[in-house]
Amino acid sequence: MAGKLKITLVKSPISAIPKQRKTVEALGLRKLNKTVEMPDNGAVRGMIAHISHLVKVEEI
Repeated sequence: MAGKLKITLVKSPISAIPKQRKTVEALGLRKLNKTVEMPDNGAVRGMIAHISHLVKVEEI
């Protein structure tokens, strides 16, 4: 798990619970279809698991 992950916000977090909205913001995702690259580690994987219904993830 030393690579990077490409994370794209594909669904609006407006209807999500507040904790999930903060997780989306902590990943640096502010607008729909915005993509960020994050390191592939346990912390980021846990955040993705929490909001998996809102994002699309690709391994780089």
